[in-house]
Amino acid sequence: MSAILLVVCAIIIVALITGLYQKSTNAICKSKKRLDGKTVIVTGGTAGMGLRIAVDLADRGARVIIACPFSNEGEEALKIIKDETESDNVVFELLDLSSIESVRKFAAKIKKREERLDIIINNAGVGPVSEFITEDGMSFIMQVNYFGTVLLTLLLLSLLKKSGTLSEPARIVNTSSFLHNIGIINFNKLNDIKHYYSIQLYGNSKLCLVLFSNELVKKLRSSNVVVNCVDPGLVGTGISYCIGTIFGYILITLLNMLFKTPWEGAQTALHVALDKRAGNVTGGFFKNCKLTSARQSAYNENIATELWKESMRLLKLSDEEVEQCLK
Repeated sequence: MSAILLVVCAIIIVALITGLYQKSTNAICKSKKRLDGKTVIVTGGTAGMGLRIAVDLADRGARVIIACPFSNEGEEALKIIKDETESDNVVFELLDLSSIESVRKFAAKIKKREERLDIIINNAGVGPVSEFITEDGMSFIMQVNYFGTVLLTLLLLSLLKKSGTLSEPARIVNTSSFLHNIGIINFNKLNDIKHYYSIQLYGNSKLCLVLFSNELVKKLRSSNVVVNCVDPGLVGTGISYCIGTIFGYILITLLNMLFKTPWEGAQTALHVALDKRAGNVTGGFFKNCKLTSARQSAYNENIATELWKESMRLLKLSDEEVEQCLK
């Protein structure tokens, strides 16, 4: 039996075990909280899990801003959300997280137009796709899943801080993954697509997001903003099909019966965005609507601090601009 076939068999076995486990442990957000008068951004809110999150929040009365890089997908999502919720307070904006320019334009537009921002759910992401270096000189996977999310969050902090209160803090919900467990932090190779397979870069991006979240918590300690990460589990969304190849499509089709549905995958993010007790937690890592822990290295303060510095450098954020964002 070839090495490749052995790897494939191992992946299938692990996926089957994981699928059966998560089907038996999946939890549902039980919050009945209304969001009338609140504003929420859901990146990647136009399809899959993000769309289910957006529908739920719109149904609770929130002003929901969904964002993705594709106009057609955004317009179709708007129609779905309005049809399912009868809400007219839903907006679509173009946002390409693989472009620093696009992120800056989006953030500037939001800050100019919106009076408040109560919740941002950084849900957008790409799977282990065919890799390339973006115009900003970063790995596509790393920029969408990590760097673009970092920049967006920092640029919108002033609006979040303005909206949060002691009794009702603004919430940042970052979507990580159980694959953060395979993440590697090598500051000399953060964007090295020749050194890492795509699946490794994906794991790296999700570990980086947890480290960033924990560092941001320290810098926001005196503000009314909480930052938490969620692991939605294995979800049968479009991101799964980023694996590509005929085998990939066949494998995903077979395993979809064991994957969480997008609605099921959305539950933990909704719990962290809505639950009263979750609003009292910052720096948490949630799975199946419960507070748990990320891998131990995700709490390494020295690595988190160094990653913050390197991220600011790669994003071309000066110390003055970062200070202004955190002010």
